[in-house]
Amino acid sequence: MLDYNILPEEVHLHILSLVPATDLIRHCTLVCTLWRDVINSPTLWKTKCQHMGYTSKESLRTPKDWKLFYYLSSKKRNLLRNSCAMEKLKFWKIEQNGGDQWAIEDLPGTHGQDFPDKDVTKYFVTSYRFAARHDCGSQYKLVVQLLSEEKKPLKVFDPDTVMIEQWSDARWHQMEHTFRDYGPGVRYIYFQHGGQDTQFWAGRYGIRVTGSSVTIEPEDLTA
Repeated sequence: MLDYNILPEEVHLHILSLVPATDLIRHCTLVCTLWRDVINSPTLWKTKCQHMGYTSKESLRTPKDWKLFYYLSSKKRNLLRNSCAMEKLKFWKIEQNGGDQWAIEDLPGTHGQDFPDKDVTKYFVTSYRFAARHDCGSQYKLVVQLLSEEKKPLKVFDPDTVMIEQWSDARWHQMEHTFRDYGPGVRYIYFQHGGQDTQFWAGRYGIRVTGSSVTIEPEDLTA
């Protein structure tokens, strides 16, 4: 039999931190008592978080459960499908579609202002992350709701409409909101945004939207 206790614990920690989490739990905990203790230690999961770049949004706050923080961070993904218009209008329900209606255009196209994410190549645009044209004013509206199983609002984010004046710098803007302490019972997330131009010109001179996202992240609780 091999004596795994010959190696220093720091070596075991380094080796096990490189093993996939599923294998750690299913197999490695059965090897020996030392490995089980190392795998159950907060240090191992903190190290795995560092390897993967999973960090707290607030640098002065520390997750009280590094293992849970690792698993929740690894499951993070955008819950919105087709957020960058790569599949045209698929998965989106058009609530209102006046003027020349919603369409898809290629980036760039906002007076030379590049979108921050180079992987995003298209955006949604209407005649009525968001931006306006340089030569036409527009307005943008976002509403996000956390809904119960009966689809009743439990928490609502409904900020004022953003107005962008004509002859703006056409820069891309990002609107963010984090729901906290919303309690149990959330089953659906309602996400709606849109806008229109303020000159009512023919053609698509209104708001441009792309790169939208809804993600679930672990809460940064102090240990």
